[in-house]
Amino acid sequence: MRQNLIHAALVIGLAAGLASCGDQAAVVAEAEAAVALAEFPERPLWGDTHLHTDNSIDAFGFGTRLGPDEALKFARGEEVTATTGLKAKLARPLDFLVIADHSDGLGATKRLYDAPRFLIRDETLLRWHDMMHESPEGSQRAVAELITAASNGTLPEALRDQSDAEENTREIWTDHLATIDKYYEPGVFTPLAGFEYTLMPDGNNLHRVVMFRDGYDRTSTVLPYPGLDGAIDQLWDYMDAYEKATGGKALAIPHNSNVSNGLMFELTDSKGGPMSAAYARRRALREPVVEATQIKGDSESHPFLSPNDEFASFGDVGWELGNLPLTAGKDDSMLAGEYLREALKRGLSIEQRTGANPYAFGMIGSTDSHTSLATADEDNFFGKHTGNEPNAKRALESQNLGTREGRFGWHYLAGGYAAVWARANTRAEIFDAMMRREVYATTGSRMVVRLFAGFDFTEADWQGDWVRAGYTRGVPMGGTLKEQGKAPTFLISALKDPEGANLDRVQVVKGWVSADGQTQEQVYDVVWSNMDTRVQVGGKVPAVGDTVDRAKATWTNTIGAPELRVTWTDPDYRPGQRAFYYVRVLEIPTPRWPLYDAVRFGYQLSPDALADAVAQERAYSSPVWIGPATGAAATATALFDRNRLSRAKRLG
Repeated sequence: MRQNLIHAALVIGLAAGLASCGDQAAVVAEAEAAVALAEFPERPLWGDTHLHTDNSIDAFGFGTRLGPDEALKFARGEEVTATTGLKAKLARPLDFLVIADHSDGLGATKRLYDAPRFLIRDETLLRWHDMMHESPEGSQRAVAELITAASNGTLPEALRDQSDAEENTREIWTDHLATIDKYYEPGVFTPLAGFEYTLMPDGNNLHRVVMFRDGYDRTSTVLPYPGLDGAIDQLWDYMDAYEKATGGKALAIPHNSNVSNGLMFELTDSKGGPMSAAYARRRALREPVVEATQIKGDSESHPFLSPNDEFASFGDVGWELGNLPLTAGKDDSMLAGEYLREALKRGLSIEQRTGANPYAFGMIGSTDSHTSLATADEDNFFGKHTGNEPNAKRALESQNLGTREGRFGWHYLAGGYAAVWARANTRAEIFDAMMRREVYATTGSRMVVRLFAGFDFTEADWQGDWVRAGYTRGVPMGGTLKEQGKAPTFLISALKDPEGANLDRVQVVKGWVSADGQTQEQVYDVVWSNMDTRVQVGGKVPAVGDTVDRAKATWTNTIGAPELRVTWTDPDYRPGQRAFYYVRVLEIPTPRWPLYDAVRFGYQLSPDALADAVAQERAYSSPVWIGPATGAAATATALFDRNRLSRAKRLG
């Protein structure tokens, strides 16, 4: 039935789209063709792949009144007025943006809010309508109830039946696509089409952002795919159908695995059966990157899974209590299915058994802001939603996304950014970089991180064109090395955010499958600031220090280093080992947004909040894998190799 609906949507939309948009597509194509492609990516492009506007069912209910136009203006550096009346502006513009409004109930709360009261027949909808008009607080309570109802499968039928709302959905979607085309400036600023698929069985978060490579002529031929229930395979079916019908491309980005209660990275397929090689390959190709960090916590690691990692707990507090709306608690046995490092290890194990790795993914960060304001800056945090835009209470107030209580404002992070190593700022180049996983995540800092892996890199490479050496004699982050019976060597470079904090250290996180078939992990400190004086003790690098003045929310760059680079060879590699390596870069301690708020509004944080008010911002590179080039990793490597060959041919 769903397949039929997908087909119908494609056919109907295709006819309408081709009749009206050919000229616009030609204009866009001409502008893209005028953008010069660098031989190799020269700088990371900064963006957010996960922003909500007033078209999202929850964002409007939470109070947001800014739409895609304001969101795009803000992202490209213009000043806008936030819903609560504050002026909002980024210190530095973003290079790209994906507005990912929820596909389920697109525009529904806005329609409910505007509907004449006497026409609303459903008692629950009528009550929510009245609550939204009662006060901002009432509106937020209505959305909390809506989220809980969605997790419990008790949404009113009018919100579940997508066919009744298809006309409205199509109008909102096509208007949105036309808007992002209007703001597309190839080479300067790139909006990409996307939506959020909100699969949430029993409140366990299995959400994905779907991102398209294409413009209006193709994306307007489909509607955003709804997903409150069903199985993830159905989303992949939708993506297959889209690509087959249009020749376009789409990818999906899982996020907030940390509130999935163990379901995001299972060892089984979506039906609970053994994971086949075909299923593993399909997942890896459909989901080449995962959101590692965002406002609702950080999913890279957890102390229970990585007890020897002293930095594993960043962004975990509050989010380990249970699923998204806290309708179900969590126990430690669920954590292995939630955190990315463990998923990467599970991927190796599955690959060893089946020949294909379902979890060969790269890592990005994003915001998941529901304010239309894509900012992950600690000193410019506009909140998860409009109800907690800057005010004197938000850090210490209870802030829950359902009706159950347990999380507080300070549990929320400022968010993250996606850094993309693309050759130019165009839709195709950004999308293709994500497909080959040449991307990394940050928790809001704009530090520059490069990682190359090969077998013959030496210190001498730093004296020449080391980027060219990295690309021509090795693979960048996201790539795969074919095993050669010797240890891999890495060129690793990290530059501080030019407007941010110095760097503390660079670490390499390795995961592998041991001879007895068990997955293992090791974190190596490979280079750090002031190595002459910070001598390792018991295998640990001493703490970098702390310059943060808690009373003023200030810090200085009198510790740390502006740049760290190293040539590093794995000392523990064993021939034939199947392994991954990714880089984690830590800044020196700096204030988090609750401390900036406390100083700005003049109040005291609670002891728990104050203890968490200073943190070491960080970056996570996508991994490099080593092992037999099989399965999903081989497919991704082949894609990268084809791109590199094509690039070489163009250069002549």
